[in-house]
Amino acid sequence: MELVRGRGEYRHHIPVLGFLLLFMLAACTTPIGVYQAGAESTNRTLTGNVLSTGQLSSFTQNVLRLHGLSADTDENEAAALEELQKAAAQSGFSVDDLFALSEMSFHHGERKDNRERYLAAAVYAYAFLFPEKRSDEVHETFDPKLRWAADLYNRALTAAFASADKSKFEPRQEDVKLPFGSMNVAFDETQLNWHDRRFVDFVPTADLNIRGLRNRYRVAGIGAPLAAGTVPQTTGQTGFKVAPRIKVPVTALLRIENARGALASGTLHGRLELHPQDQGDTVEIEGRQIPLESEPSAALAYSLSNPDIWSIGLRGFLFGSLLQKNESRLVALEPYTPGLIPVVFVHGTASVAARWADMVNDLNGDPLIRNRFQFWFFKYESGNPIPYSALLLRDSLSQAIQQLDPAGQDRALRQMVVIGHSQGGLLAKMVSIDSGSTLWDEISAKPLDSMKLSNETHDLLNRMLFVKPLPFVRRVIFVATPQHGSYLAGWSLSQMAASLVSLPLNIVTGAGELLSLPQDELRFDPSKAGFGSVYGMTPNSPFIRGLSKTRVSPEIPAHSIIAVKGNGPIVTGNDGVVSYASAHIEEAQSEFVLRSGHSCQADPRTIAEVRRILLLHASETCAREQVACPMPAAAAE
Repeated sequence: MELVRGRGEYRHHIPVLGFLLLFMLAACTTPIGVYQAGAESTNRTLTGNVLSTGQLSSFTQNVLRLHGLSADTDENEAAALEELQKAAAQSGFSVDDLFALSEMSFHHGERKDNRERYLAAAVYAYAFLFPEKRSDEVHETFDPKLRWAADLYNRALTAAFASADKSKFEPRQEDVKLPFGSMNVAFDETQLNWHDRRFVDFVPTADLNIRGLRNRYRVAGIGAPLAAGTVPQTTGQTGFKVAPRIKVPVTALLRIENARGALASGTLHGRLELHPQDQGDTVEIEGRQIPLESEPSAALAYSLSNPDIWSIGLRGFLFGSLLQKNESRLVALEPYTPGLIPVVFVHGTASVAARWADMVNDLNGDPLIRNRFQFWFFKYESGNPIPYSALLLRDSLSQAIQQLDPAGQDRALRQMVVIGHSQGGLLAKMVSIDSGSTLWDEISAKPLDSMKLSNETHDLLNRMLFVKPLPFVRRVIFVATPQHGSYLAGWSLSQMAASLVSLPLNIVTGAGELLSLPQDELRFDPSKAGFGSVYGMTPNSPFIRGLSKTRVSPEIPAHSIIAVKGNGPIVTGNDGVVSYASAHIEEAQSEFVLRSGHSCQADPRTIAEVRRILLLHASETCAREQVACPMPAAAAE
C-alpha cells in the first residue's frame, strides 16, 4: 500500500536541513587563508605609514597587537604609548619597539599639535637609527623602516622647533619635559655665524612647494632641511662676496647622547647642531659618516622669490641704477671654496643673474659638477657700452683673484670658465682676446696716444679697447651670442629704447670728447653715433666690426651654443634675436645647435651641453695641472 504524506509533515525537518547546510559550508571555509589583493591595495600595505597616509604602518600595528594594545582613539593611543614605553624599557628597547614608539609619537603629535610628542618621536627615531653599539643594530639594509625612521626624525625635529605660526625653525637651548622624562637641549649660538654673515630666519624647506624651476633636487639623509637668511656682520664690504639675498641650505641635527640608555633612565641630553651645505654634506654619528638631508632647489627658489631680484634687469638697462649703493658686481651662492674651479655666469641685455637659475639648479644637483666647480655671477648695467661692461668684468675678476688668493696657492681658482648669454657672451669674449689696436682702428685712423683727449678719457679708452686675455680664464662658452651683431638691435624700436638709456658720467664725458674731435680723425659719422650696448650690437657698428675680426686666444678653448627657431635650414636661421651666421665663429672648439628661441639658457639641451663642456674642462685641468680629480675617468666622455 502507498503512503502519501502532505507538505506539512516535513516542516519539522527544516531546522535539521539548515544546520546540515551550514555545516557543509563551514567545512569548505578555513579559519586561515589568502585572497588575491589588487596592486593598489598591495602598494598601500607595503609603503603606508604615518607620513604617507596619516595612518600607522603595518609594522607598528603588529607591535601593538603583540603587546595587546590598541591605538584606535586618541585616548587609547596615549595609553598605548605609555604602556609600550614601559614594556620597551623592560626589554631593552628593541628596534621594532623603537620604530613603533617613534611613529605613534609622531601620529599623536600631529593629532594634538603637541611639541613634546614630536620631540619624543625624534628621540625614538634617533635611538632606532643610531645604536651606541653596532652589535645592537639588528635591522636589515633593505628594511623600509630605516628610511621611514629617518623621515620621522627629520619631520619631527622640524615640528619640535617650529615657531608659533609654524613658518620658521627656531634653534634654541632649553630644558624640555617629555612624556617619559626630560631632555636638556644645548645650542651654541656661535653656530649662527657663517663666514662674515649671521644666520637669521630659518625656514623649513621640505614644506615649500616650488614654482618656476624645472627640477627639484633633494639629498636624502638625516636632519631637518632649512633655508637660512643672512645678515652682514661687517659693513662696507666690496668686491667678491655671497649674494646678499641668498638663502643658504642648512641642516639642523639634534644629536642625543647614549639615546637608548637615556630612554631607560628618562634623563636625556641633546645638542642641536647647524650644518651649512658649504661646510660638508655628511656628519659623523656613532662612528659612521651619515649624509645630511638637504633641499638645495627649494632654498634656491626661495632666494629668487623676491620680486626686486627680477626687476633690476630692466632698471639697470635703462637707468644704470643697479649698483648705486656700491653693491658687489661679482657674487656667489656660497663663499669661495679653495680647490673648486669658478664658473662665472654673465647675463644678457635687460636681464638678471637669476635667469641662470635652471642651469645652476641642474648643475648643482649633479655631484660630479658640484664637487669640482663653484658658481659666480657677474651683474652689470646692460645698457652701458659693451667695452665698458667688459672692463668692469675684467676688473671684478682680477680683483677677486687677488682678494681670495693673494699668494697664488689655489691652482683651481686660475682655471676659470666664463659663460655668457647674448650680450654676456660678448663680455666673455672681451676677457679672452688680444685685441691689439683692432677695436680702436674702427674708431680712428690715428693712434690713441696722438689724440687730444683728457688723461681720464685716454685712460678709459685704453682700458676698454686695448685688451689682452685674462691669464686665469681658461675656457669660454658662448650662448646665443651676437658675435657679428644682432639684427634686432638695428630695428628702429630697439634704437629708440637705446636712446632712453642713462650712461655713466665718465662715458658721457668721454663720448663728448670723441665727438668734438675733427671729423677727419674719426671713422664714423658723429651725427649718427651711439654709445650704449644696443648701438654696439648693431650690425656693422664700429665695435662689432672690430670684435668680429678678433679671434679668441688659441690658449683658451671656446665653445658655441647656438639657438635656431623653426625647422628651416640652420645656416640661414635665427633665434628671434641673433642669426646663426652671427653666432657662428670659426675658432669654436665645439658648436652645438638647438632648435629654440633666444632665451635658451634654461633649455635642458643647453644645460646638458654645458655639463659636457665642464666635465671636459675638469678632466683636462686635472691632467694638465696634475691635481686630484674626484670623478670617474669616463665622466667627460
